Amino acid sequence: MSDDRPYPEEPAGPFPEPPATFTDREGRTIEIRVLDEEPPERRETAITSMVDMYDRFDPADRAQGIPPIGRERVESWLSTLVEGEGLNVLAWDGDTVAGHATLVSDDEGAYELAIFVHQDYQRAGIGGRLIRHLLGAGAARGVERVWLTVERWNDAAVGLYGSVGFERTGDDRFEVEMTIWLT
Repeated sequence: MSDDRPYPEEPAGPFPEPPATFTDREGRTIEIRVLDEEPPERRETAITSMVDMYDRFDPADRAQGIPPIGRERVESWLSTLVEGEGLNVLAWDGDTVAGHATLVSDDEGAYELAIFVHQDYQRAGIGGRLIRHLLGAGAARGVERVWLTVERWNDAAVGLYGSVGFERTGDDRFEVEMTIWLT
């Protein structure tokens, strides 16, 4: 199958690859790591920490029905993400997952991006770094085309995606579609 979405004519990037450490706007030391590169003993702890983050996620900040509500539903949703052919990158504040970004193969040669930063960590510069490192890790693994949808009234997210290099390629009443082509 082919992906019929329009993509920018010029590729974006290069983007940095994880691991990386930086200080966020609140002075916290944040480390970005790829889930699949965690040693086996840390991987299970990481997945549990992801579940904890999503279980504490404010339902009012859900977008397009995700993350799901309830620990069992979160565990089921995350098992689909971490066991598939996608890529998962985590932002860590010590032993706490502060954010999660994922690329999920759409079976058409492209990847859908989703990102969530816990409310306690929003507006601290984590989301932009997390996206850039996810795209860098994706490009290093051969990902070329990435797309996403975002609720049209979420101006902060639309602006963030645009600052990274995503371009608007479609609008409807509720969502904006954006795409990026990676180098």
